Amino acid sequence: MPRLLNSFVVALAFSTVGPIAFAQEAKPAAVAPVEPGAVVPLDRAKVEVKATEKDGKKSEETTAWYDARLLGIEGQAFSDTKALYDRLPARAEKTVRPAVWGLSRNSAGLCVRFVTDARQIACRWTVTSANLAMPHMPATGVSGVDLYARDDAGTWRWVAAGKPTAQTTTAVLVSGMPEGKREYRLYFPLYNSVSDLQIGIPQDRSLARGPAFPEDRRKPIVFYGTSITHGASASRTGMVHTAILGRRFDRPVVNLGFSGNGKMEKEVVECINDIDAAVFVIDCLPNMTAAEVTERTIPLVEQIRAKHPATPILLVEDRNYSDAIFLASKRERNRTSQAALKTEFAKLQERKIPGLFYLSAEKLLGDDNEGTVDSSHPTDLGFFRQADAFEPVLKTILGGK
Repeated sequence: MPRLLNSFVVALAFSTVGPIAFAQEAKPAAVAPVEPGAVVPLDRAKVEVKATEKDGKKSEETTAWYDARLLGIEGQAFSDTKALYDRLPARAEKTVRPAVWGLSRNSAGLCVRFVTDARQIACRWTVTSANLAMPHMPATGVSGVDLYARDDAGTWRWVAAGKPTAQTTTAVLVSGMPEGKREYRLYFPLYNSVSDLQIGIPQDRSLARGPAFPEDRRKPIVFYGTSITHGASASRTGMVHTAILGRRFDRPVVNLGFSGNGKMEKEVVECINDIDAAVFVIDCLPNMTAAEVTERTIPLVEQIRAKHPATPILLVEDRNYSDAIFLASKRERNRTSQAALKTEFAKLQERKIPGLFYLSAEKLLGDDNEGTVDSSHPTDLGFFRQADAFEPVLKTILGGK
């Protein structure tokens, strides 16, 4: 039976964030990943020798560089992409709007998991746009990488952010890690497109693909939304709420946020329907008028239900603008879109369509007006609060898994 959950969540913010211009190179030859848990053979790495000098003593530093594709790309739902790290399949170029297609080529939500005993970890990555930052979002979030590691208790902990300095950046992310093997997760840029990403470790250390998820946690949580799902305005690529939730639930997440262009469009849902998801999260209101919400909500649910009769669908209200306390126009914008979604959800309840859930938006960003950079897009604080609001609802939907 459909349920109205007594929880709060912010919908994706109405976006003034536009797509970053980029030029994609031709897709290079395929690289087959190793099996989950398997060590990547050294002969599949590129070994680089660098002369170093410390305290007047000369030496050589030998680094083995591994293509990220050897580790399997988590969060990429489609293998038939036009470029390496696109988020929609190549066929979508002919069906979705150009703005959606361009944004889908940003690597938001993609990551790799690996196990290594290396005490030093480096990364070399190339992005396709020279616009590394935006006025309201730093380069570390737009174009950087973000490294996490499991602690001894199995909890994911932040380790380091890779700060982009040019379209191609080579950076030592961390050195001096404790001896022993540890599992890591490296997040890709949110608002730029990646043409190449390599992980570098000392040649005498091992690198293995991360272990497979347990059978009951292999299906991803799939988010379809706007600029906030896309990641604006996280300071680091691992701080968007979708990534936070992926760590908390310890399962894959697919991020299909399209800045300014999350509009419940059937062409996008045609692609989403090809994903065997644990739950579909539909968080598009901030980019839609109340009339569009009325027009598109039920057709979207019907389209998903035709392909996925039992997969849970979570409908999310628009977030409340942080400055709506002072601005009547923004209060009205929230009120009309939220009322429209409530009405359509009630119609779906009357039809007894199964597996539907609903999140209201009243307090997701907190009540202190401090959760956004511009009244719309969350800061890291806002994203953390958003993850806190999503977590109990998703726990209910997923049965605690």
